[in-house]
Amino acid sequence: MSKINELVETLVTPILDDLDLELVEVEFAKEGSNWFLRVFIDKEAGVDIEECGIVSERLSEKLDELDPIQQNYFLEVSSPGAERPLKKERDFLKAIGKNVYIKTYEPIDGMKEFEGILESYDGITLGVAVKIKTRKKNVTIPKEKVAKARLAVSFS
Repeated sequence: MSKINELVETLVTPILDDLDLELVEVEFAKEGSNWFLRVFIDKEAGVDIEECGIVSERLSEKLDELDPIQQNYFLEVSSPGAERPLKKERDFLKAIGKNVYIKTYEPIDGMKEFEGILESYDGITLGVAVKIKTRKKNVTIPKEKVAKARLAVSFS
């Protein structure tokens, strides 16, 4: 994690705690010629635009005070959306029984991408029920081999 991400996480955490919100992810990225500082927040019932506005305003004040980022950037505070990333232990535990997309660093059973129902997570491995054509296959994925994981919207 970059120093900017760590600093923003430190600054935004007390703001979120005060509002009973959860930090999902901080991202500082260049897109084209512009820099974006994105802060994704959530809570059990989902966040609304008013909560995003409050967090944005309070965080912006803190960032203006410290001025830790040299580049000009756009601050965006939003919900992670329906395809929320799974990063922390509790994210995986809350996702049990839900449809997920997982990409691995190296192939497992000849595949690097899996979409299916997360059936189990023990902190070390993920058990995913993947549908391949008309049959269901249970795949065990070591957590250390997960490059990317997120909830996945299913249209079936």
